[in-house]
Amino acid sequence: MAKTSPGEFVNQVRAEGRKVVWPSREETTRTAIFVGIMMVILSLFFLGIDSAFGAVMRWLLSLA
Repeated sequence: MAKTSPGEFVNQVRAEGRKVVWPSREETTRTAIFVGIMMVILSLFFLGIDSAFGAVMRWLLSLA
C-alpha cells in the first residue's frame, strides 16, 4: 500500500468534497415531512399489533 503525504491527502479530500451534491432546502423539507408521516403511521401500526398481541396473551392467561 502506497503512502500518501498529508498535502496530497488534503488535496484528495478537497477534490472529493467538490463532488458532493447537497440536497436543496425543499428536498430536505420534503424528506423530513415524509419521515415524520411514516414514523406516525408505523408507530400506530405497531401500537395496534402490540395491543392485539397483549389482548390475546391476557385472554390465554385468563384460561389457565
